[in-house]
Parts: sequence; C-alpha cells; structure tokens
Amino acid sequence: MTETPYFAASELTSVGSPTLWAVTIVGVLALLVLDFLVTRRPHEVSMREALGWSAFYIALPLAFGGYIWARWGSQQGVEYLTGYLVEKSLSVDNLFVFMLLLAAFAVPAVLAQRVLLYGIAGALVLRAVFIALGAAALQTLDWAFLLFAAILIATAVKLLRDALTGHEQEVDISKMRSVRLLRRFMPVTDDYQGTKMVVRQNGRRALTPLALVVVAVLATDVVFAVDSVPAVYGITEDPYLVFATNAFALLGLRALYFVLHAALSRLVHLSYGLAVILAFIGAKLALHWAHGVWTWVPEIPTLASLGVIIGVLVIVTLTSLRATRKLPANT
Repeated sequence: MTETPYFAASELTSVGSPTLWAVTIVGVLALLVLDFLVTRRPHEVSMREALGWSAFYIALPLAFGGYIWARWGSQQGVEYLTGYLVEKSLSVDNLFVFMLLLAAFAVPAVLAQRVLLYGIAGALVLRAVFIALGAAALQTLDWAFLLFAAILIATAVKLLRDALTGHEQEVDISKMRSVRLLRRFMPVTDDYQGTKMVVRQNGRRALTPLALVVVAVLATDVVFAVDSVPAVYGITEDPYLVFATNAFALLGLRALYFVLHAALSRLVHLSYGLAVILAFIGAKLALHWAHGVWTWVPEIPTLASLGVIIGVLVIVTLTSLRATRKLPANT
C-alpha cells in the first residue's frame, strides 16, 4: 500500500530577498564589465595574470559562502559550497570544449580571452533563464525532480559510454548548425579583424571568424545549461543559491582557462568522475521525490553529497595524473 503524497508540488524557500537579488545581479554585472575592460586591449595572457585573477575568483565565492554560512546557518552554507563545487567541476568540462572550439577556429592568442568572455556572458544569461524555468517547474510539477534526475542520469550514461569507448570530443565546424546558418545569410572574411565581428568587405557587410566562434561558444552554452542547472537543483532547491553558485563558477572561467590550458589534456579520467557525480545527484533527486511519496524512503544529506563529490574529484585527479605521468611536461 502506498502513502498519499504530502505535496502536490515543491514549495521553494529562498534566502534571496529582493535586496540581496538586486545587489548580487549588480555585482555580477560589475564583474563582467570589469572583465570586458581588462580584455579591451587584446593581449596574450601571462600565467602570472591568469593566476592572479583565478585567485581572486576563488577567494570571492568562498568569502561569499562564509557570509551565507554566518547569516543563514550551516545548512545553507553547505548547500552553497556543495553547489559551487559541482558547478566548478562541470565548468572544467566547459573549458575543454572551449579549448577545442578556439583551436578549431584558429583563434589568435590575443583574442582568446575575449571569446571566452562572450561565452561566459552568454552562459550567465542562459543559466538565469534555465534557473527561472527550473524554479517554476519545481513549484508546479511534482514530478519535476524525476525529470531533472532523468536528464542527469542520461548525461552520466553518455559521458561514461564515451569514456569507455575512447570517443573523444571533436569539433567539426562545417557540421555546426549555428555556423552553417550564419554563413547562409552573410559572407565571412578569411582573416580575423581584431575584436570586430562585422566589417565591410567589397561594399557589403561581412562577418569575421570571431563572430562565428562566438556563436559556436554560445550554442554550446545551451547544452551545458541543460546539464548544470538540474545538477545544482539536486543540491539545493533555493533559486538564489542556484544562481549564485552558477554565477561564481562561470565568472572565473576566463582566467581559469589559461591556468588549466596545459593541464586539461592531463585530466583523462575527468569524464568518469563527472559521470559518477551526475549519476549520484540524479539518484539524490529521485530519492528526494520518492521521500515525498513514501516517507520511509531515505534521503541523501547535503553534507554526505559534499563528501562524495570531493572524494570523486580527488580520486579522478590523482588517477589522471598517475596515468599521464610519463607524458612530456608541455603536453
């Protein structure tokens, strides 16, 4: 005999007051503007510069997590920290795809950070849309948790299958629908024209390769948003914390790309780790839904989730470094 569900749909609670939302959004926009000012003059990013900005974008979200913990308690603090760690882990996979796109489009080194910044700005907008849709779904649909769980488990299976079969992510520009659509409506110049995306050529407007790579990066942002937003909703149902973790994880990607550029090829077991993490969060979401229907079904505590995620990331990092220890240092 089954018990009657104690809810028709999830009632979401949030620490985000209108004032806190406004301050956070203004702060995110200010950081984006700062990044655009930094990249206004195209230049190659030195390791010192990348490390400096990376340290800043790690210290900032951790300090904000301390504020969340002190202001609202350990439960919200652990949820924020766990969500941030999940999003940061997934962002490393984003960086790998960005690296492939930059290589496929032969983006000059001086323009790389500008392309990354456009991708980050687009990702923030898309995540905000998906977060709002996710919150609405959780409030109105009692099976939304199962939908999110199915998305994460399907993604985990795909990652695991690709890893086991040795399938490597590749970028074929000629097959990208977004690129083919742009080329159908406007001509494309052969060479990059600095930071310009549209120029005049032979009396008519033409796109530069920079415009194509930016559109390609934005197209991949949609795919990553579909995975990352359900993943963090599996940690916390607070829309504000979901937005904050996504924003902080994305804002540091520009600098993190240049720090990890050489190391990304060494993380050969990352896909296995992400598959385990996404499947685990998917199971957590399914159990959460089942607990609402049958109260005897156990739930996975957020603190336990944090331990599992950290453990998986540590293991795949160590095994990756061991597996690639004989590769040349510049590989």
